[in-house]
Amino acid sequence: MITIGVDEAGRGSLVGGVVAAAVIFPTKFQLFGLTDSKKLSEKKRDLLYQRIIEQCDWSVAEASSIEIDQINILKASIKSMHLALDQLKKKPGFIAVDGNRFYAYKKIPHQTIIKGDGKYANIAAASILAKTARDSWMQKLHKKYPQYGWDKNKGYGTAAHRAAIAQYGLCFEHRKSFKILPPQLSLL
Repeated sequence: MITIGVDEAGRGSLVGGVVAAAVIFPTKFQLFGLTDSKKLSEKKRDLLYQRIIEQCDWSVAEASSIEIDQINILKASIKSMHLALDQLKKKPGFIAVDGNRFYAYKKIPHQTIIKGDGKYANIAAASILAKTARDSWMQKLHKKYPQYGWDKNKGYGTAAHRAAIAQYGLCFEHRKSFKILPPQLSLL
């Protein structure tokens, strides 16, 4: 039975879309060092990324910040996972999903696994692809909006990012449905 690992990146970011990846390993595939992408250095992640895209059936998909604002982050995350699954060449027999929420996909059995990207190699591989793709996109966006420091914070709500928002305001890429800054106090 073909098992697919699925994960997403960017769910907690204040900017841009949420990116999901799906990975199917070839028979007897082994790749040492696979774990949660957030626990890997960028250099190690890039090396593993290359091996995964060269040897596995994989796909990456995104739900945009506009979709996030329209349907909410959970539904957008799951939508991006379904889009990634749609793009695979092989039909899965089972889907292993990082996290605790997922909507059934084409009646294919699935299981959500909390911290699955640190427990299962195929989910870890999907984690690496999703994070690498999203980080690459954030590097490109940084060139367009350098004042927010997205080359370093990747759109997450760091103190520096929030200070830049306070100074420059929100841009088109920010998720408008997120509470990015505390509300202003009213004089009335």
